[in-house]
Amino acid sequence: MQLVSVERTEEYSTGLPTEPQHQNTKLPPTWPEHGWLEFRNVVLTYRDGLPNALDGVSLVVRPGEKIGIVGRTGSGKSTMFLALFRMVELNQGQILLDQLDISTVGLAQLRSRLAIIPQDPFLFSGTVRENLDPCGRHVEQQLLDVLEQCHLSAVVSRMGGLEAEVGERGRFFSAGQRQLLCLARALLTQAKVLCIDEATASVDHKTDKLLQQTIRDKFWDKTVLTIAHRINTIMDCDRVLVMHAGKVVEFDTPAALCQTDNSIFHRLAGNAKKLGKLGLGKPVPGFPL
Repeated sequence: MQLVSVERTEEYSTGLPTEPQHQNTKLPPTWPEHGWLEFRNVVLTYRDGLPNALDGVSLVVRPGEKIGIVGRTGSGKSTMFLALFRMVELNQGQILLDQLDISTVGLAQLRSRLAIIPQDPFLFSGTVRENLDPCGRHVEQQLLDVLEQCHLSAVVSRMGGLEAEVGERGRFFSAGQRQLLCLARALLTQAKVLCIDEATASVDHKTDKLLQQTIRDKFWDKTVLTIAHRINTIMDCDRVLVMHAGKVVEFDTPAALCQTDNSIFHRLAGNAKKLGKLGLGKPVPGFPL
């Protein structure tokens, strides 16, 4: 049985293809400056024989816009993020960030200019400082400031400060606190584009509210793409993108979609309202009573 580990090491070290390591030497150090995002007829398939995960997606997100993304499981919501970070290469089409085709940008360059808060918060064994700033690029006061902004200052202080251990996969923190730590890490990047992949799916309403308020306050001038788990978290977005079978089926303001009787988003919001998931029974701005 121990020889299985030898076999796996051999496979990982010699049998797996590596990502391209090229760098774009002409890339401006301030790119992207605005956060203008454009998908042009994007087609993506995970492997031959499978249906297109993204099937001719075309859309434009203006700088500073807050976009909510909804759709059933398998509709292509998370695949859009994978395409943006180039975890999977496109079969066809282009993704432009500030008018620059991201396929011409080195992977390390591209991913360092974007920020993401994943559905499952990623923390590794080490200190709070190492998880917030793994590359050591920020001074201590900056780290303390983002902890304060993310409502974690008191928690971290009780644990012993920035040198406190987070435990394996962040086990010394609750699920909500781990998400807030990921938000603090995203704040430090100063990225012009923030992707949120159902970050509030497994947290309580109080933590959800803290996350949403911090995102509104600290990313007001950034482009934010949010995959929604709770409909109320995207009702104040500038526009809502509805995906189905890898295609864009609706893309408009929440108010406009809710006022359209045959809108998919209208039905989703109506079902959520009936189930009492919209603000604990309180009216939601833009939702027809």
